[in-house]
Amino acid sequence: MKLTQLKVFSEVMKSGSVSKTAISLGRTQPAISIAIKSLEEDLGFKLFERQGRQLIAVPEAFYLLEETNHILNRVAKVQRTMDKLQNSTVGSLKVASMPGPAAYLFPHFISQAIGNNSDIEISLFANSSSQIHELAATQSIDFGFADTGTINKDSPQYHSQNITADCFCAIPSNHPLAELLEISIKDLDKIPMGGLQSNHIITQKTFALFSQENCTFNKIVHSQTYLSLLQFVSAGQCIVLVDPLTVVTESKINITDNIVFRPLKETLPYEYAVVSPSYRPLSKLATKIKDEWISELFYLLDEIGANPQSSILESLK
Repeated sequence: MKLTQLKVFSEVMKSGSVSKTAISLGRTQPAISIAIKSLEEDLGFKLFERQGRQLIAVPEAFYLLEETNHILNRVAKVQRTMDKLQNSTVGSLKVASMPGPAAYLFPHFISQAIGNNSDIEISLFANSSSQIHELAATQSIDFGFADTGTINKDSPQYHSQNITADCFCAIPSNHPLAELLEISIKDLDKIPMGGLQSNHIITQKTFALFSQENCTFNKIVHSQTYLSLLQFVSAGQCIVLVDPLTVVTESKINITDNIVFRPLKETLPYEYAVVSPSYRPLSKLATKIKDEWISELFYLLDEIGANPQSSILESLK
């Protein structure tokens, strides 16, 4: 039995007429007759008694109709689901973000991108960057958002689209440096500073930049996230060179008071990474959301003048 035969049979059972079925399905009457005849031959018995132009269904035809309707309804449901998959309106999404963007920007974007679609199941995790790289390497997420300071070169292969953007200077609003429109490293010489852990690549770059300018990086506060460090800036205890997405986050939700952000005269690029597994093909939904997140990042970073740039890298075994 073929699906086309069953569709013709179901329509004939509804209309009781070859001519009406031909009109309904947009086919010729001979084609409808041939489909019914071939179905009867496949089954080995007649489904209809012919009385003039009328087709009278035999009792067995009603049993077949019930089974046919189940099949056609199931096929229609599968087709609807596949259409939704094609249009990225159904499926599941497993994503992760490093803590800073996970506080607001990343989940806000995901929620807006999904909208009110209840056919999409979301699993969203807040992990350290090293954990996110590992999750991508072990094919455990669709994609993740991290920084590039902790890439594990020995992990299984995964793809990374890296986005660099310029850091900013977070200053207490009543600090003398807040009067400047641009901050140089020499302005920060020996001034109490906050920063990420000493082994983070951005901290190492900062030390190198201060050393290059023959200045002292006087770091008195350490933290794992910039959002935590902003509390110390707000209290007037230090100045922090922050990644540009922290500036975006603060502008969106105003976590702290009494802080101004100023561009840095010298270039201090912060490098983000959108990572995805290379051994597990992404669904259309995951691909769509990942690409839209990258576009959103460029929009947000460009909006604050952070000079975003991108490169596609691949981490190998």
